[in-house]
Amino acid sequence: MYIALLGRQPAISIAELEQSYGSVSWFSDTAALVDTDQLIDVQRLGGTQKAGRVVLTLPARDWRTVSMKIVQHYSKAWATHEGKITLGLSVYGLNVPPRDIQKTGLVLKAKLKETPASLRLIPNQDAALSSATSHHNKLGLSDNKIELLIVKGRSQIIVAESVGAQNITALAARDQGRPRRDAFVGMLPPKLTQIMINLAGPLEPDAEGLLSQPRILDPFCGTGVVLQEAMLMRYGAYGTDLAEKMIRFSRDNLNWLQDHAHMTGHWYLHEGDAMTTTWQQPIAAVVTEAYLGQPFSAPPSSSKLTEVRGNCNHIISQFLKNLGTQIASGTPVIVAVPAWKAVDGTFTHLPLIGNLEKLGYEQLQLKTVNADQLLYFRPDQVVAREILVLKKK
Repeated sequence: MYIALLGRQPAISIAELEQSYGSVSWFSDTAALVDTDQLIDVQRLGGTQKAGRVVLTLPARDWRTVSMKIVQHYSKAWATHEGKITLGLSVYGLNVPPRDIQKTGLVLKAKLKETPASLRLIPNQDAALSSATSHHNKLGLSDNKIELLIVKGRSQIIVAESVGAQNITALAARDQGRPRRDAFVGMLPPKLTQIMINLAGPLEPDAEGLLSQPRILDPFCGTGVVLQEAMLMRYGAYGTDLAEKMIRFSRDNLNWLQDHAHMTGHWYLHEGDAMTTTWQQPIAAVVTEAYLGQPFSAPPSSSKLTEVRGNCNHIISQFLKNLGTQIASGTPVIVAVPAWKAVDGTFTHLPLIGNLEKLGYEQLQLKTVNADQLLYFRPDQVVAREILVLKKK
C-alpha cells in the first residue's frame, strides 16, 4: 500500500492515479491511498508531489503519541543499520510546529547513538519539506536517504517511507529551456501534460506490430509539449497542426529534447487542419489541448462569451467528428477544452459535452471523482482547461 500526496488540484491528481494504478481511494482532501504491487514512479506522474510505502497506521491522535511510535519503531528498525542515514520528516494535516518535528528526529538520533547507525537530519523550516528539498537530497531513492511522510486522514494517521518526490527542476527546465515557445497559442504545463497522458491509461503497441511503441496523436500540437512528454514516457509521438510555424516549432523542440535528454524515439509531424485532415495509423491514444479561444483577463460580457463559446464548440465538435471516423473503437481520447469562470466562481461549459454520445464517444466514469471535477485553472484565470476523458464508442 502506498500513500500519494496530491498536487494543487487534487481531483485531477487522483484521477491520474486511478487510471495508472486502478485501486485508489481518498485518504484526506490532499492525499490518496494506492493499493498496488507496482513501485510508484513519481517522475512519471504529473499530479503527485510525493509518494511513500505505508509502514505504520495509527489512530488519529496527538503529535506526541505519533512521535513516540515513530521513535519506537525506527530505533528498533535501524539498530543494526551500519553507516549514515539521512532523514527528513514531513508532516501533513497535523498542526505541529517545525521545532517539535525536529525534536522527534533528535530523540531518534540520541536513541541510535549506541548503535552502528548515525543520523543526519534535514532541518524543517516548515512542517513538510518541499518537493525541491526532498528531491535535491535524493530522499526516498536509497536505503540510507529516507523521508518519513506523516499524513493525517479522516480517522487515521499514516507513516510512510517516501519513494521519491517530483523533480520540479527538471519540469521547469523542460518548460523554459525549450528553444521554441509561443504564449499566443497557449503553453500547456508539462505536469498537466503528464496527467493527461496518464489519463489515457496504460497503452499497448498495435496488434499488427507496425510500431514498437504505442503512438500518441496530438492533432493541435502547437509547440509540441504533449509530444515531448509522450517521448519521455517512452511512447511514439505524432503531431499535426494547422499552422506551418507550429510544425517548425515542434520539430525544433523535439530535436532539442533528443539532444538534451540523450534519447532516441519515434516522432512524426505534418501540417493538417484537425477538422478535416487524415491521420496515419496506428494511433494508440489521442491526447491534446484543443482550441481554447481568446484569453481573457476578466470575465467577458454575455454576448462575447456566447460568440467565443460557439466558435470553440464548432471547431472542437468538427474535430471530434473527423477523428471518430479514423480511430478504432475503445481508443482513449483525452482533450483539454475551455470552460469560462464567472465572477461568482461558477463555470460555463461547452455545449458539446452534453452531446458526446451523438459525436460517437463515451465519457469515462471514474470511481474517485466526477467528470465535472476535472478542471485545471489558477485562481486568477478566467479560461480554465476542462479535461474530457473519452473513449471512442
